[in-house]
Amino acid sequence: MVVVLIGVLALLGIGLFATRSAFSPLLATQQLASATLLAQQAALAGNPANALTIEQNTDNFRFTVGPATANPRVFEIARAGTSLSVPGTLPLTLNFNADGAPSTGANLNLTFSGDSTFQTCLSSRGAVYAGACQP
Repeated sequence: MVVVLIGVLALLGIGLFATRSAFSPLLATQQLASATLLAQQAALAGNPANALTIEQNTDNFRFTVGPATANPRVFEIARAGTSLSVPGTLPLTLNFNADGAPSTGANLNLTFSGDSTFQTCLSSRGAVYAGACQP
């Protein structure tokens, strides 16, 4: 009986971890938040790497901090069936001012959708948080 129970649990466990696509939107959301914070820190320090470019191609999401600098920092994560929607079109370049806030002065909602959906808000004051932007 114990062997049968372990076998059933093993089969259920393999099904949970066999696909990464359920976690891909969450991972992409976290990677975007990290890249955004890095660009904001550069802006606060007066560093010229105060911009972030967000792109998606057929296989990957690419977040580039300091795209116009000599040493841009590029972060890539596999899309794995996930898509990104933003107001406007991609690629999207965000510039940050000396206070770490986006130069657009407006809230920006970014939504990663796949097997699950995750939203990230970049507020007009520079805060990056999970969920939809509050008015």
